[in-house]
Amino acid sequence: MDETLFIMAKSDWSVNIQEISSDFIARMGLPGSFHQIIHDIYLPLSRYIVESSNDRPVLVSINGAQGTGKSTLTTLVRQIIESGTGLRVASFSLDDFYLTRQQRIDLAGQVHPLLRTRGVPGTHDLGLLVNTLDRLMSGKACKLPVFNKAMDDRCSEADWTSYERGVDIILFEGWCNNSPTQTPLELDTAINELEEQEDPDATWRQYSNEKLGEYYQQVYKHTDLCVMLKAPNFEHVYLWRRLQEQKLRDRTDNDHLSHVMNDEQLKRFIQHYERITRHTLVHLPEQADIVLPIDTNHMITGTVKRRG
Repeated sequence: MDETLFIMAKSDWSVNIQEISSDFIARMGLPGSFHQIIHDIYLPLSRYIVESSNDRPVLVSINGAQGTGKSTLTTLVRQIIESGTGLRVASFSLDDFYLTRQQRIDLAGQVHPLLRTRGVPGTHDLGLLVNTLDRLMSGKACKLPVFNKAMDDRCSEADWTSYERGVDIILFEGWCNNSPTQTPLELDTAINELEEQEDPDATWRQYSNEKLGEYYQQVYKHTDLCVMLKAPNFEHVYLWRRLQEQKLRDRTDNDHLSHVMNDEQLKRFIQHYERITRHTLVHLPEQADIVLPIDTNHMITGTVKRRG
């Protein structure tokens, strides 16, 4: 771990990290060794985010491939900050801004059949995301959408998350947050069976790449702090995503199990994410403000501070 990355001043940081840690580990079913990760990584990262704040809400963009622990990091950092400072924190995922199932069906008919599957840039409601971030950054009340993956559709507005007043910090996590776009030459060659068989002329991947550029221009360029959870390789991304799907199946009622993927469906599904994920693993570590490397045992091994 880079010991120079974070300096903790305990005298003015009144948070009971042991209590928070124990409660979180018990609630999430995490191993006892996670206490050390919380103390060494999550606590100082929380402090660093707070010290990056200014006279407007701070936008923290958290990138991580599927299964890397973005939700865990976001939830815990929010709890630490709110407990230790009293600051108001909004946290949400890019996943909650997916287009509705019907909107994706319509998009698939208009542009390319692969856009029916949620995932790549272009399958999110960018307008809703921009409007939501604008309200949060302006200190206004707003409602955040909620997407139900077991139903593969957006929840009704009655189930959205409400923020009745302005916030101080925005924790925004997503699998392709701040991911760099690719060149036409990079897009030309298919990288997996899905692209070879279902996108032979590169229409789908070119469309997604163009939309990723729009995401950067309208959302990601406003990032104050980019944090990357860096998986060791794409193969482990698949294994960790498989574990997520198993957990989703365990907590899904029988009425919605048809939208939970089996292994064969997951193998196809993850190929939608492969191109951007592989490109991100190579290039985003050079651009992110903070990189948190993850080993093959799914543990954060340290911190690397790139800028500032």
